[in-house]
Amino acid sequence: MPQDAFHIRRSAAELDSLLRGGKINRISQADKDEVTFIIYTGKTTVKLLLSTNASNARVCLSREEKEPAPVAPNFCMLLRKHLLGGEILSVSQHGFERIVEIRMLCASDFSRAERTLVCEIMGKYSNLILVKDGVIEGALKTASLEDNAKRLLFPGARYAYPAPQDKLSPFDGEGIGTRLDAFLAARETPDEEEAARFLFENVAGLALPTARELLRRRPAGTPLSAFVGKFCADEPLSPCLLTSDGTLSGEAKDFFAFPVKNGVPMSSLNEAEDEYYYRRETKKAFEDKKRKLESAVRSLHKKQQKKLQDTLERLKDCESMETLRVKGELLTANLWQLEKGMKEALLDNWYDPDGGKVRIPLDTRLSPAQNAQKYFKAYAKQKRTKEALLPRLKTEREEEEYTDSVRASVDLAETKEDLKEIEEELIALGLVKPPKERVGGKKKEVSVPFRRYEYKGFSIYAGRNNLQNDRLLKSAAPSDIWLHAQKYHSSHVIVAAEGRQVSDDVLLFAAEVCAYYSDGRTGKVPVDYCERKFVRKPPKAKAGFVTYTNYKTLLVEPDKHADALKAD
Repeated sequence: MPQDAFHIRRSAAELDSLLRGGKINRISQADKDEVTFIIYTGKTTVKLLLSTNASNARVCLSREEKEPAPVAPNFCMLLRKHLLGGEILSVSQHGFERIVEIRMLCASDFSRAERTLVCEIMGKYSNLILVKDGVIEGALKTASLEDNAKRLLFPGARYAYPAPQDKLSPFDGEGIGTRLDAFLAARETPDEEEAARFLFENVAGLALPTARELLRRRPAGTPLSAFVGKFCADEPLSPCLLTSDGTLSGEAKDFFAFPVKNGVPMSSLNEAEDEYYYRRETKKAFEDKKRKLESAVRSLHKKQQKKLQDTLERLKDCESMETLRVKGELLTANLWQLEKGMKEALLDNWYDPDGGKVRIPLDTRLSPAQNAQKYFKAYAKQKRTKEALLPRLKTEREEEEYTDSVRASVDLAETKEDLKEIEEELIALGLVKPPKERVGGKKKEVSVPFRRYEYKGFSIYAGRNNLQNDRLLKSAAPSDIWLHAQKYHSSHVIVAAEGRQVSDDVLLFAAEVCAYYSDGRTGKVPVDYCERKFVRKPPKAKAGFVTYTNYKTLLVEPDKHADALKAD
């Protein structure tokens, strides 16, 4: 990831040309590492993202403003106090370091002052520091002598730049030449990768990919020590986004200020940077949310299995209840030949088709009649237990089936929209804590659309989860075609017929989509289909559960049909 001084220099120049003279209209902080400025440039409103995240530290324009924290942190309140309404004077790089300085003119009814927001983009040491006249007014990450810090970063202290690394400035041609001579003396003919690593380890502000590009662009015969400074200062900007297949739809791998193989040209370095980090953070957020929901569903499934196993074991204990009744009846019928104090009775078993005998243990402290009643009481107890457990077994199996359907929805989720309503389901079940709401803020209700396809003039819809499946079913017309994978958990799919005859190839298309969004997608899947009017949702049934009749079945290969999927 080339978040080095070479790239920061060009990114800061772009920001300066766009933001100079702009007004800061809003400041928000999404989390402990990220602050967003909403700036009106005179022509348009843009979002400036300032991130100190160890993996994603950057200062660049962003396509979106994240939901602010429920309660604004102290640093955000400090920035609002001093910077709201302020004018951007300049955005620049400090020296050739990974530091961006945003100079602002801040005016109020009683004062007018110039402040600088110093953005140190240094991996896990990244920070934002608000400085006025060389004195720190506040920092996102504070440090003091009590923390054994090398630099004092707390209000009232003098601001000092981070200590420079033991590397040469790219503009120090003499120093680079001296180190290069020593390097070449130790290696007769170093290859290009060794030379790139030499630049990376000895010249400040160059990431390894940038060093490799510098060597590729050096004209033959030009001394390397002289070319380094020229490349860093004057190399033309030609930003691109590196993807897995060289197309914008491919997986984002990196971004560069110069063309690279499989790089997609972008209109600006800020756009390339934002596109890369947006995809990276979106993917990570999706994976984190998916893991969280999977963990919640697994936990619920474990509890349900434990309860179900307990019920099954208790039912198994009730399997002997008929034997207890028979023993009680045989004892009652043979009281005349039994005496108190007997340890057992060997009696003819009238219930045995083969006419055998049965040995019945007796309690020596009880009379024969009391022993018979003991067996009848044990029989009655097991009978009551069984009558109570059978409905519970049915409920527990239904709950386990429902949990399996939620698990399937999580497994099949591909985007954060797929997970949104699944999370709401789990919040309703008490398995996931609801997110904290902003103080004084209103909860935004954002409807997640169904997956929508267009094929041969027909609109085809697929639910993303149980809640959507119910809504999709409710919204369908009686003559629409409803599809569901047979004996698998799957999305409900609706073909909007609109009074027309649905052709076989449209049915096949919808069935393939239904099979793809099922937990049987690894092979051929039987998919049932019928008109919506033959689908019924029983009262008080779990979300996503229906019964249906008058159906036919197609055996199909799962297919996402991504080319026909429409974005809403």
